[in-house]
Amino acid sequence: MKNRIRLIGACAAALMLFTLAGGAETRVHDPADASGFVLLTDAVPDAILEIRYYSTYNFIGERIDGYEEPIALITKEAASALKEVSDELLTMGYRLKIFDAYRPQMAVDHFVRWAKDADDTRMQEYFYPNLKKRVLIPSGYIAARSGHSRGSTVDLTLFDMRTGKEVDMGGTFDYFGEESHPSYKKLTSAQYNNRMLLRNVMIKHGFNPLSTEWWHFTLKDEPYPDKYFTFPVSRASLTQAGE
Repeated sequence: MKNRIRLIGACAAALMLFTLAGGAETRVHDPADASGFVLLTDAVPDAILEIRYYSTYNFIGERIDGYEEPIALITKEAASALKEVSDELLTMGYRLKIFDAYRPQMAVDHFVRWAKDADDTRMQEYFYPNLKKRVLIPSGYIAARSGHSRGSTVDLTLFDMRTGKEVDMGGTFDYFGEESHPSYKKLTSAQYNNRMLLRNVMIKHGFNPLSTEWWHFTLKDEPYPDKYFTFPVSRASLTQAGE
């Protein structure tokens, strides 16, 4: 009897070690490890970048913590799907313009600290003119966690190769208000159709849209659905991951 108990205990311990070693990779993945990520423009060379959080033209008005270079990082799986989106849109005369992709947790923390500072409203007239700053957290515009930190979410728009300009979406990236909802009613037919073009092609290639932001999409089968990464947006993060 004692031998049976010892055998059962040994089997259970072995099973636990096996699970921790290989059966639960997502749960134990190091949030500082960028090995599952790539440089977005390596995967999608036709993309145009305007990384707003590296600049001062964003809703805070300063460079955001963790954005060490004006580049975009993204999971390998999301990059592959985004390449399919780009290839299809190129046949229609459009390129993708990227505002943000992977966003480190330190950047999200920066957003939250800013939202709690009632006196800092320097960019209000551009990004939230119809809202009081105190409502940004309760209304969900700013949160302690972001899908971007899981690495498979991207903020983007269309760039028209014929005109050399961004497509008119009837609103700007990161505008806080109902005007940013994809189904906002006070749009021209052209603006609405532009939003739906982007939305439909993204959905076709495996991305889920967000009901409150026309520019925001997350890979449906994202590889790290429960992990919020912490490494900065830099080429060094990828280099260190490959060492």
